[in-house]
Formats: sequence, C-alpha cells, structure tokens
Amino acid sequence: MTTPTRSLQFYKADVFAEEPFGGNPVAVIPDGTDLTEREFQQIAREMNLSETVFVVPPTDPAAIVKLRIFTPTQEIPFAGHPVIGTFYVLSSLQKFSLPQPVTRYVFECNIGLFPVELHVVDGQVDGVMMSQPKPQFLGTVDGIQDLYEVSRALGMNKTAITETHLPIEVVSTGLPVAIVPVRTLTAVKSIQADPAGTKDICDKLGANGVMVFTTVTVEEWAHVHTRMFAAPIGIWEDPATGSASGALGAYLVKNGVVDVGPTTEMFMEQGYEIDRPSRITVQVFSDDDAIQEVKVGGQAVMVAEGKLLF
Repeated sequence: MTTPTRSLQFYKADVFAEEPFGGNPVAVIPDGTDLTEREFQQIAREMNLSETVFVVPPTDPAAIVKLRIFTPTQEIPFAGHPVIGTFYVLSSLQKFSLPQPVTRYVFECNIGLFPVELHVVDGQVDGVMMSQPKPQFLGTVDGIQDLYEVSRALGMNKTAITETHLPIEVVSTGLPVAIVPVRTLTAVKSIQADPAGTKDICDKLGANGVMVFTTVTVEEWAHVHTRMFAAPIGIWEDPATGSASGALGAYLVKNGVVDVGPTTEMFMEQGYEIDRPSRITVQVFSDDDAIQEVKVGGQAVMVAEGKLLF
C-alpha cells in the first residue's frame, strides 16, 4: 500500500443553480501551480465531472488568473460553467476584492483573455457573467441525408425538426456546437440519443456537441428549453452548458426566434430530464444587425470541499 505524500485542496460548486444538487457541478482546484500535465488529466478523471478547473498563474499580466479546463478525457480550450463556478469559488475564498455592485476582472484561458463580471450584494457574489468569443456561424445542415442522420442519432422523427422551419446550424462562441431546433417539449423530453450516432454527427459537422432546443418551456420565465449531448468530449448529457448556451443565444438572435434589440436577454432552462434543473442567462449585444458580443452567466452554490491525497 502506497502512502500519500501530497495533498491538494479542492472545491465543488453547482453552477447555474440557486440551491444544491441542481445545475452543473464543477470541481475547482484553486492552486494547480505544481501539477504535471499527466496529473491534470488524472485528477480530472478522478473527479469524473464534465469539467475540472485548475487555477494557475497567468502568462499575461492583464489577467488575474489563468484557467485550465479538463474533461475526464481531455483538456478543452474554453467552457462556460467552469469559468462561472471557478470565480464563484475564488470569490468565496476571498482571493480578490469585491467592490459593489459589479467587480470586473480579466482571466486567461487557452484561447486568450476574456472579461468576467461579478455581481456583488452585501459583499457576496450573487451572480457571474462572462463574455464569450464573438460568434461564428459555421454552416447549416441542408441535405436530406444529413437531416436523417441527425434525427436518427437523436432517436426522433425528422418532422419534429423540419416543422420548426429553422435550420440546423453549427455555431461557436468558443466551442463549436450543432444547434438543432425541435417543435415540441414532448419531442425534446423523449429524445433517446445514441452516443455513437451523436459523435458521428459531431465529427462530420466539426462540432463538440449537439444542443437541442424548443421554444416550449417548463418554466414561465424561460425562453427556451434545451438538452446538450457532447459525446466527442466524453460527456453523455450535460445538465447546463454555458458555451453552447451562448452559441444558441447568437443563433436565436440571428434567426429571429426572439425579439431582438440592441441588448437581447434570454433565459434558458436545461437539465430537467436528468433531475438537475438549471437557469442560464444569455445576453446578446447587437449593432447594425450584427452581433458584437455574447455574455453568459448565472448563479452558483458551493456544495463540497476537501483534499486530494496522492
């Protein structure tokens, strides 16, 4: 039996949730400075969450921290809920000052520098909003065969998609995702996605996942109801996906699905089918009919802390 010689503090937060056991959990390692590349991946696999975040010193002096984000199988350059959860954890640990009502910082990740806003009430963070890369619209699925393959991978009739009269489109605000419109809430809830099939679709379209949405919602406050399948990066179904929600917000504005103004704010519900209800806020800023910026955010709650021994 090997005796552990090192310990590493970790925290776990549920992101896009107002109370424990909702939203999307993320593990946060506040100090990953001395870890090796192999240890980053081993720890993420041990945590076995959709993402684990390691906070390391920034390489750019403009950033307060650098975040490295790992799924159980690989490092990814960018994600939404891990960033929001990490800043919630770091603020709870009083790692930086929190002037009210909004504290702004810049963080570094593997694709550059991005601003984050901490909304502060009575010295506590009440919500986090992060800016995402400017959206890229990477193409639509137009062929009958491709449409059939998408519907088959999701285990649904293709008419549930075609009757929306909206395109299947690959959009990226940091990570490319295939956006699939579906006519009814019943059809979305009934999806029995095939992991191999969704992976094949993602490989073909150059996407990291498939986000399905309908404008029929469970909650009155929500504009859309979504589900996210990300087999290519080792995530079967994600309960709340910040990067894909930003891409979806850009899609909804581009395709006129929501009322569009200079600032279009949307609320998205996700995770209901896997008993982790989530509320995601998306803001899309437009100028002269062109999208200039996308922000994604929400609340988070700390649910665990402990030490890794290795």
